[in-house]
Amino acid sequence: MNIHGVSGHPEPNSEPSPPTGSSPPTPKLKFSPKLNRWSMARAIRSGVKLDRPINRTDNTHFRQVTEGKETEESDKKTSAIDVEITAGKSIYLVSDGTGWTAEHSVYAALGQFEDFLVNRGSPVNTHLFSWVEDEDKLIEIIKQAAKEGAMCFYTLANPSMAKSAKQACNQWGVLSVDILGPIIEGIASHFGVPPSGLTRGAPGRVKTLNDAYFKRIEAIEFTIKQDDGTLPENLSKADIILVGVSRTGKTPLSTYIAQKGYKVANIPFVMGVEPPKTLFEVEPRKVFALKIELVVLQAIRRTRAKTLGVDREAENNYSGFDLVRKELDFASRIYAKNPGWSVIDVTNKAIEETAAVILRLYHDGRDNITSVRRIPNRF
Repeated sequence: MNIHGVSGHPEPNSEPSPPTGSSPPTPKLKFSPKLNRWSMARAIRSGVKLDRPINRTDNTHFRQVTEGKETEESDKKTSAIDVEITAGKSIYLVSDGTGWTAEHSVYAALGQFEDFLVNRGSPVNTHLFSWVEDEDKLIEIIKQAAKEGAMCFYTLANPSMAKSAKQACNQWGVLSVDILGPIIEGIASHFGVPPSGLTRGAPGRVKTLNDAYFKRIEAIEFTIKQDDGTLPENLSKADIILVGVSRTGKTPLSTYIAQKGYKVANIPFVMGVEPPKTLFEVEPRKVFALKIELVVLQAIRRTRAKTLGVDREAENNYSGFDLVRKELDFASRIYAKNPGWSVIDVTNKAIEETAAVILRLYHDGRDNITSVRRIPNRF
C-alpha cells in the first residue's frame, strides 16, 4: 500500500521534487577584473555602478537585479546578479579658487577608507563648488549641505569668508573642516607676518614670473619633444629618463614630473628593436626603468585595444599573454645589464606615487649632503 504523498504518485497541484543529488542553479555574480581595488574605490565614490560582488548582508543602500541570459549551447537560463549602488553619503568641497587643494586633500583621506568604500559597498559622493567669493552663495551652499546631511570641507583664503563658513556650519549643524586655515595660521606664526587674505585670482595679488616658472615651461617643452623615444641625441640634456615597455605609463609620468621643472625623456622598449646607443652613454642614476606585473599589463593593453577598435588578430598581437611575457622578459634582460638604473614597480600605482619615488631617488643620487631624504623646491 502506497502512502499518499510519499510514493511515486504526488498529490494533485503539488510541485515535483528536484532530482536527487541536484540543486537549483546558483546565481552567477558579474565581476570586472579590470578594476583594481583603488579604482573600484574611486568609482564607488562617484556612485558608479560596478559589476562585481559586494559582501554585505544589509542591502539598505543597494539593490540586486536578477536577469536571465540565454546561452547559445542550450536553452537553459542562468541568472546574474547586478549590484547597483543607489545611495551614499555626501561631501561638499567649497573653495574660493579652483578647488584643487580641497579635492586632492579629501581624495587622499578617502584612500584610507578603502574597506568601507569597496568591501562594504558604501559610496561617497563629492560635490565641488569652486570660485565661491560671495558670502550669500556660501551660505546657500551650506544650507543645502545641511539638507542633504553632507560634510563640508572648505579652502577659503579670505579670513572673513572662512569665519562665515565656520559660523554657518555650526548654525546649521554641518560637520565641517577648514583645510587651509590651520596651515595659513602656522605659516604666519613661523614667518611672523600676517597673511594677505587674497584669493588666488584676486586683482591685487602679484603674479611673479620668476626663474622657477620659466624653468618649468622649458622643462615641459623639452619633455613634449622627447616623448616616445624622439630625438635620442638629446638624452644627455635630460634630468630624468624613463624606460619601459608599452603602456607602463611613461608619457603621463613624464608630463607630471616635467610640471615640477624637470626635463624628462622617455624611451619605449620594443622587442626586436635595440634601444638608442645614447641611452647607455648617460649617467645611470638618471635612468629609471619601469616594470609592471604581467596580468595587469595585459589587462591594460586589452582595454587600450578595445578603445582603439582594433580587430581580434591585432589585439592578440598587442595584448596576447605570450607576447606580453616576452616583452617584459626582453626589458628585464636590459635592466639586468645596467645595474646602475633604478627599477621601479608601477603595478597599480598612481602617477603621483611613482613620481614621488623617482624624485626621491633622483635627489638621493645627486645630493648626498644629508641622510634625511628631501625633495627641494624654491618659491
